[in-house]
Amino acid sequence: MLRLRILEVRQRPHFPKRARSEKPVADRVMRDERGSSLLEFAITLPLLVVFTVGIYDFSAAFGQKQKIAQAAQEGAIVAGAQPMSDMQTGTGNPASLQPVVTAVFNSLAGSAVLPNAGTSCTQPFPAPTRPTPPPPPGLTWTYTISGCSSAYPSDSLVITINRGWVATSGSPLSVGTSVRVVYPYHWRFNSVIQLLIPGASYAAITQVTGSATVHNQI
Repeated sequence: MLRLRILEVRQRPHFPKRARSEKPVADRVMRDERGSSLLEFAITLPLLVVFTVGIYDFSAAFGQKQKIAQAAQEGAIVAGAQPMSDMQTGTGNPASLQPVVTAVFNSLAGSAVLPNAGTSCTQPFPAPTRPTPPPPPGLTWTYTISGCSSAYPSDSLVITINRGWVATSGSPLSVGTSVRVVYPYHWRFNSVIQLLIPGASYAAITQVTGSATVHNQI
């Protein structure tokens, strides 16, 4: 009986120390890999945010530039077909310019550049201002329309119409109408760039400009 017990004790499985220590080593490796993944994610996340917002922001700015240029072209086409009978230099707000301002405004409102179009930003438009003294030939009017954005109350749409544009080259000389449209764009990129470069500062607002010129038909 004693001999049998000794044999049973000898037949018990025995695991070497190396095998017993493999599991703690594997746990440490897993923890190291998880830590490395979290560190890589923390480093790349700001880059992804900056690139994503940058692509969206610059695309939106370019889109607004195209819409403003289109509005200026539509306004210039309408202006070129308007009569010149009320274009005296002393006229404060010629009736022939109202369709021009309306064409520019409707174009920007239809393309969603003016968020408040139809509410606080609508017709009748304020009377234009004139340069003092008026530059030759004195046929320039500037319309400033405010209240077109609830988020940015100080934003104003500025439409400058020059019915006395004269070609400086070519013969014979030709007279036309120049329409210039200005509306601000607010950058979102300036807030996220701080994630990469703390203290970096870029222009928060850019005055986006579009202009067009046509020959006067009347």
